[in-house]
Amino acid sequence: MEKIALEIIALSQNVSQTHSYAIVLGEVGGARRLPIVIGGFEAQAIAVALEKMTPSRPLTHDLMKNIFGSFDIELDEVLIYNLQEGVFFAKLMCRRNGQAAEIDSRTSDAIALAVRFGCPIYSYEFILDQAGIVMEEQASPAPDIDKKPSSKPKASRKEDLTALSVDELNEKLQHYLDNEEYEKAAAVRDELQKRNPS
Repeated sequence: MEKIALEIIALSQNVSQTHSYAIVLGEVGGARRLPIVIGGFEAQAIAVALEKMTPSRPLTHDLMKNIFGSFDIELDEVLIYNLQEGVFFAKLMCRRNGQAAEIDSRTSDAIALAVRFGCPIYSYEFILDQAGIVMEEQASPAPDIDKKPSSKPKASRKEDLTALSVDELNEKLQHYLDNEEYEKAAAVRDELQKRNPS
């Protein structure tokens, strides 16, 4: 079967379910989108990697990347190879000393690793036929989709951040990273970037 290349289009909080998120993968060079519901922890792990944030201690997916590196295992690609009863199945396509290996994985974990390794994500036509959504070329992206889960602070939180000095913001950012509060850290980072665009 021919593989179809996908890229991460968006990561957003699922409005119908409180602690779930959706990652939207888009067909490279095409109009089809593949929304996949994932948990909050996995969404946070993907968002941290997308935003290139560095937590004070490695997250689970960072640890896996470190283990792969220590044992000279390369992650060549992620393949979303099946869909059964609404559940996506993925494989990590790895290589070590020229030998290929396939490792079964939850799709959300596979995507979190793909972002960290910078490797491509693929799927098959039948999966996009079953679960894909065709977006019109002229349509603008959905307004509730954001590249990171719940990282846009509410108006009141923005006002609080604008009253703080840069030093106070940096202290807050470090505090949030140390306590693995990445959504709050993203809001502080956004405020710092507004003050010092580069």
